Amino acid sequence: MAEPALEWQDFKNRSDVHWARKIWHIVTVFAMFLVYQLAPLPVSLTILLVACAVLIPFDFFRLKYPKLNDVALIFMGPLMRKSEIKSTAGTTYLLAGVAVIVLFFPKPIVGLSLLFLAFADPLASYAGIRFGKDKIMGNKSMQGFLMAFAVCFILTFLFLAGYDLMLSRRLVISVLCGIVGAFAELIPIAKLDDNLTMPIMSAMGTWAVFQLFGLSYSTALME
Repeated sequence: MAEPALEWQDFKNRSDVHWARKIWHIVTVFAMFLVYQLAPLPVSLTILLVACAVLIPFDFFRLKYPKLNDVALIFMGPLMRKSEIKSTAGTTYLLAGVAVIVLFFPKPIVGLSLLFLAFADPLASYAGIRFGKDKIMGNKSMQGFLMAFAVCFILTFLFLAGYDLMLSRRLVISVLCGIVGAFAELIPIAKLDDNLTMPIMSAMGTWAVFQLFGLSYSTALME
């Protein structure tokens, strides 16, 4: 007999576009970016730690207790994939990845990595699902890779322009960060969820680019 929470829901697979999940992802991660950029650091850190302390244990408990899982699926089912019904949800990996970059990287790196995660990840996925005819790594396609590059390039250019920095080198920095973001979305790390690996790899790569051009110590970026 089907579980009550599953009877009326059409759970999506990774190969489905799943608009509700993509919109939720963009909105929530962009909200993290805004809070991190605009709120005082103690406030943004407190919000992140509370979210991790509540949502990550809840995700593990729902897998242990079927009735709790039924409740979670009733409320969050439209945003979840079929594979997450009885396994760790992407939100848990996302929060863990964000926590790592917030703890170990400076503010500009975190901000740009959050933008990459918010927009490049879902848009590259959409491009890959709808137009991804040329597979280059597993289920990843050249079309998804190019979409990730384009989005990360534009985000980096706008990010630097917003601070009026590096006018003479803005284009090359944006290209390099676009490549970083595209490879962070493309390359799998073992069998880890890309919600965990993408922000960490993006942060490491953009940190290296910023170091190369002396941007990581910019007063304007660190305020």
